[in-house]
Amino acid sequence: MSATGTKTLPYGEAAIAEAARVIAAGGCVAVPTETVYGLAADATDSDAVAGIYAAKGRPSFNPLIVHVPDLAAAEALAVFDDAARSLAERFWPGPLTLVVPVRPGAVSSLVTAGLDTVAVRVPAHRAMQALLRATGTPLAAPSANASNRISPTRAEHVLATLEGRIALVIDDGPTSAGLESTIVDARAGAVLRPGPITQDDLFPAQGRGPATKQSETGPRPSPGHVIAPGQLALHYSPTKPVRLNATSAQTDEWLIGFGTITGDDTLSASGNLAEAAAHLFDSLHRADASDRGRIAVAPIPADGLGDAINDRLRRAAHH
Repeated sequence: MSATGTKTLPYGEAAIAEAARVIAAGGCVAVPTETVYGLAADATDSDAVAGIYAAKGRPSFNPLIVHVPDLAAAEALAVFDDAARSLAERFWPGPLTLVVPVRPGAVSSLVTAGLDTVAVRVPAHRAMQALLRATGTPLAAPSANASNRISPTRAEHVLATLEGRIALVIDDGPTSAGLESTIVDARAGAVLRPGPITQDDLFPAQGRGPATKQSETGPRPSPGHVIAPGQLALHYSPTKPVRLNATSAQTDEWLIGFGTITGDDTLSASGNLAEAAAHLFDSLHRADASDRGRIAVAPIPADGLGDAINDRLRRAAHH
């Protein structure tokens, strides 16, 4: 335990039991998923959910993702039509979040930001699955970092912005996907946030339109404008300015390379997009902690998983 009171425990039965105890008492804990570390609390307890918003400094109009152990648990919270159920059966458990109509009273209205929909997913990671089984309740769990800061893919990333604000971090090493889940509006068949599951994976040869983007960063958007997490233009941000599509470093820049462009760090020397996604936030954390005043990132191809990587980079560079 740190001097400020945040305990870190390695994944195992003791860690899950302690996390379940904290959640049952109305607290929130950081737990790894296959995407990033999440900050989990009881989605049916408004006071507990308010604790997530307070710890992160997150605006209350930005809804949260609810994690459940399986499709049956998801259908207890929300209404699934045939299209939504088909997506769930194809990609769950996994890094896909579906925005579907919420059943009245199923979760705290703070989770949905007062909307008539809920963002829900079934995670694949053993730690989150174990915690869901141990608590027996749906868990609201946005990324375990201060609002708008770089998402955490390691336990130490969580502590960088939340140490002293939460009771516990379960450490199960680096996450595998490295990017937050793909979010789909199941009713419209639209990708709201690109992620590890690509548009072509979701809707092969159907000519779906581009992802819906949220461009406002100031006061609360008009009602219904933000319908899912991860839609604000400023997000996933280091404390330093970020320059994109850089082929070399300028003065006082830490260069994150890709492919043939080498730098102080690299997302993937071989140009592998899955490797780049897994390393993205880890590399941004290292760059932010470096002695350079600015960050530069090499160009990333826009196809496939590159769409999700570039989405995060654009938001990180938005000032």
